[in-house]
Amino acid sequence: MPCNLLKSVVYSEFRLVESSTPTVELRHRTPHIEGRIFFRMTGNPWEGHEKMANQFERGTVIQGRAKAAEQIDEGLRSYMLRVYNYMTTGLALTGIIAYLVANTPAILNLFYSVGPQGQVASTPLAWIAMLSPLAFILVLSFGIQRMSASTAQFLFWLFAGVMGLSLSHIFLQFTGASIARVFFITAATFAAMSLFGYTTKRDLSGLGTFLFMGLIGIIIASVVNIFIGSTMMQFVISVLGVIVFVGLTAYDTQKIKEMYSELDGSEVAGKKAIMGALRLYLDFINLFIMLLHLFGQRD
Repeated sequence: MPCNLLKSVVYSEFRLVESSTPTVELRHRTPHIEGRIFFRMTGNPWEGHEKMANQFERGTVIQGRAKAAEQIDEGLRSYMLRVYNYMTTGLALTGIIAYLVANTPAILNLFYSVGPQGQVASTPLAWIAMLSPLAFILVLSFGIQRMSASTAQFLFWLFAGVMGLSLSHIFLQFTGASIARVFFITAATFAAMSLFGYTTKRDLSGLGTFLFMGLIGIIIASVVNIFIGSTMMQFVISVLGVIVFVGLTAYDTQKIKEMYSELDGSEVAGKKAIMGALRLYLDFINLFIMLLHLFGQRD
């Protein structure tokens, strides 16, 4: 509108005129025009005001819900970012310790011995290092309710460090270049499946049952293959393992997302983030090991 319209002064008066049908007389006066306009209404003269009030209330409710949803989304993003930060920091700690142990002969000889033909044999200390992560998982899984978030976080870092000790042998069996290549393949696959699990509207609960059954089968087959030493069986286990842990990555991400509640205090939210990071950490590590057996280049 032209700005000069704002300079005109308009006076309007409303009054009800007694009549069988409600009538409103609008007297409109400007410096140049004065006149009367009559409107006849067939309903309640204040019905329009009530409708406007109802619309205003509905709009306020919608705006309130939108704001609440925005706050939940922001809290969920912060929560998931915390989970991923714990996971990636744990992976970095595992990788650093594994690399340092593998490149420090004095420490490496405590865990592994290399035969004349290049075969790697585990010492009793190596078996302790390989079984120790299971103890940490059990303590965190069954004792998380009774411990503080800081204690859970400390145990998670210890777990990641011990995992580095148990995985140091891969630097003796595979070339550094193939380890790096498989790591980036794993990272890309994990990121894609975790993003799918986070964004999909499909309920993956039914998929979890089959994945868990597949995981149990892989564990049993792996134990059997320790005594058999079959290359073909290891290949089958690795292929099935990739399928299972790719699916578990999406499934666990969705479950971790569903664990979030905006009503959680900082202590509860912290422990949930630790347990979520532990689940995704295990998915990543197992997927990495399975892919390494398939595509890793041996020394």
